[in-house]
Amino acid sequence: MRYVSLGDVPAKRHAQTRRDGTLLTEEVLGYEGFSGNESILYHLHSPCRLSEVGEFTPIVREEWVPDAHVHRLADANPVDSGGDAISGRRLLMFNHDIEASICKPTDAHEGFYRNGEGDEVVYIHRGGGVLHTMFGTVPFREKDYVVIPRGTTHRWRLDEGVEQFWVCFHTPGEIETPNRYRNRYGQLLEHAPFSQRDFHPPAALETVDETGEWTVTLRVRDGLQTYVLDRHPFDVVGWDGYVYPYTFNIHDFEPKAGRLHQPPPAHQTFQGPNFVICSFCPRMLDWDPQAVALPYHHSNVQSEEVMYYVDGEYGARKGVGIGSITLHPSGLPHGPQPGLVERSLGVKETNELAVMCDTFRPLKLTTLSRDLDDPSYAYSWYEERPEHAVATTGD
Repeated sequence: MRYVSLGDVPAKRHAQTRRDGTLLTEEVLGYEGFSGNESILYHLHSPCRLSEVGEFTPIVREEWVPDAHVHRLADANPVDSGGDAISGRRLLMFNHDIEASICKPTDAHEGFYRNGEGDEVVYIHRGGGVLHTMFGTVPFREKDYVVIPRGTTHRWRLDEGVEQFWVCFHTPGEIETPNRYRNRYGQLLEHAPFSQRDFHPPAALETVDETGEWTVTLRVRDGLQTYVLDRHPFDVVGWDGYVYPYTFNIHDFEPKAGRLHQPPPAHQTFQGPNFVICSFCPRMLDWDPQAVALPYHHSNVQSEEVMYYVDGEYGARKGVGIGSITLHPSGLPHGPQPGLVERSLGVKETNELAVMCDTFRPLKLTTLSRDLDDPSYAYSWYEERPEHAVATTGD
């Protein structure tokens, strides 16, 4: 990310800095010890200060272990709305590198939240509001990726009367733009599908100097620890650096086309440890007279492909609607279903919009995945569906 400065920042680091005669508390928030990206924040009071230590609640994941290894289709539309932006998250699948959840929050987010063990990406399928953080306010809208670095104290405020439908990713690693898009100084290159102008850092700083009682929930050590503060956590008067929350709208991704079909890495948007996130956007298709516009069949020998269908029509799948999620696990080939390739020949453009996450370690499923699972999907490449289809793919 680019360098950003907001509020009152002194000329030199690690030197006495005062406001109205009071010495400010300097906090360095950074990755990889003191070797990675960092930001420096200036607080009115010590960020270590707390008045009460609350309970620690372990995170419980209800795993579903199906008795068959097959391609899977889930429909997220029936997932119930409810909860706030944190408690409303319903875990679908996970491994040691990433968790994917569906969230349809309806309640106000009381207190504050800080993820102390991972970065988060929240894709706003539908909805909008403002993310309030110690770095400032981050407005978000439909089709935004909201990226929140670990250690960011924040709370969500939702637009009133607007449906919220989110896909949430958590990773113990760091969310970055792909290495190949950046030069040795970190600037995005000309061939990248976006520029620094497309990433929107906090818009305005909120400095609150109040005494009271505020609850902060910290995700750490695979659980949730609560604390009570007697000073408002948004007491930052200024900060600068390379670590901060931001939004990137999927419609600002500049898709690539070629004479022949472009592979999935052409759509890559973010990278994390052992996974990538890609954006499949409306675009012109291949222009060679002999081109096959749909993806070729491929085997995920070392990866698992999760595709979330956001909008438009996805030409390589039939029976897959908006709000659906497909999982094509490792070890199995997949590709367009019968008849779709022939139907696509000569098509010049696509209006598809989808978010894909490829993981390089196997994913585990939850009981929510079981409840949403369509067992007939595994047979959708079979032109005459066998009568025993449902019985062999479920529990």
